[in-house]
Amino acid sequence: MTDTQGEPGARAAAAPRTWKWTVRDTPVGPLLLAATDAGLVAVAFHARGRTADRALARLAERLGGGPTPDGRAAADGHLARAADELDRYFAGDRSPFTVPLDWSLTGGFAERVLRELARHVPYGTTVGYQDLAVRAGDPGAARAVGAAMGANPLPVVVPCHRVLESSGAIGGFSGGLETKRALLAMEGVLPQPLF
Repeated sequence: MTDTQGEPGARAAAAPRTWKWTVRDTPVGPLLLAATDAGLVAVAFHARGRTADRALARLAERLGGGPTPDGRAAADGHLARAADELDRYFAGDRSPFTVPLDWSLTGGFAERVLRELARHVPYGTTVGYQDLAVRAGDPGAARAVGAAMGANPLPVVVPCHRVLESSGAIGGFSGGLETKRALLAMEGVLPQPLF
C-alpha cells in the first residue's frame, strides 16, 4: 500500500482542534484517514480528487482548520497505528482494531450503536439492523440504526459493512455496494467474486 500525506488549509472554527490526515491505497480503493490527538476520527472511501477535497472540507468545518505544531505527534501516532492495522486487516489479519477512536463526529443513539458494533461484531460475522437496535437499547430503532450506519465517520474500523438487512440482503453502504461486497467477501461472509 502506498501512503500520501497532506494537511488541509486552515479554516476558521470556534474551537479548532489539532488533526492530521493521510490517504492510504487499499484493495477497496483509497481511504482517507484523519486523526486528532484523541484518536482516529474519520475514514472516507474513494479518497481522490473532489471526493477527498469534500471530505477534508467537512473535517475542517467540523474539527476546525487543521493540524498545528502542538499535539501533532499524537495525531501522527494514531494515523501510523491505523494505517498499520488497516494494512494487516486487508492482508487477512482477523485481529480487532485497537487504534484509539475519537468519537467526536457522532453522538447520541448513533454513537451508542457504533460503539456496540465496534465492540461486539467481530471479523467474519454480521448483524441485522434490528438486532443492533436491540443491542443498543432501542428495539424500535432499526431505521435509526440504518441512519447511524450511513453517517458512520469510521467505516471499516467501525465495521458498518457487517450490518445486513433482516432478509439477509446486504443493504446500503456509504462506500458503495461493491465495496461492501468486497469487504464481506474478504472476511469470508460472501463468496469471493469469480472475476
